[in-house]
Amino acid sequence: MKNYRITVNGNVYDVAVEETGVSASSPVNTSPAKAPAAPAAPVAAPKTSSGSQGSIKVSAPMPGKVLSIKAPVGTKVSRGQVILILEAMKMENEIVAPEDGTVASIEISEGASVEAGAVLATLN
Repeated sequence: MKNYRITVNGNVYDVAVEETGVSASSPVNTSPAKAPAAPAAPVAAPKTSSGSQGSIKVSAPMPGKVLSIKAPVGTKVSRGQVILILEAMKMENEIVAPEDGTVASIEISEGASVEAGAVLATLN
């Protein structure tokens, strides 16, 4: 039995695979498989917040992985300025400020996987 950790759409699953010794020329066992184990809890992204949240929330438009943070806490940003880069479906997507303000908190870290609608940052 071999154990593997697999990530699918940002969710982490621990699975066990049994080696049966069946070769390509041997008949395949068609008996029903056991029910899959419960999935492991999704990996939580560590917060890099300044401790206070702003009133303007910047959310993830799609699930993906945070590649880089372009505007750290305390940075003044204007509407349309890039706050971070989110990789989704092998494309880099710029997450921009919805309006002028100052970055009050960054709620994720580089390399973190996020779901659609997750709060990435807040602005004042």
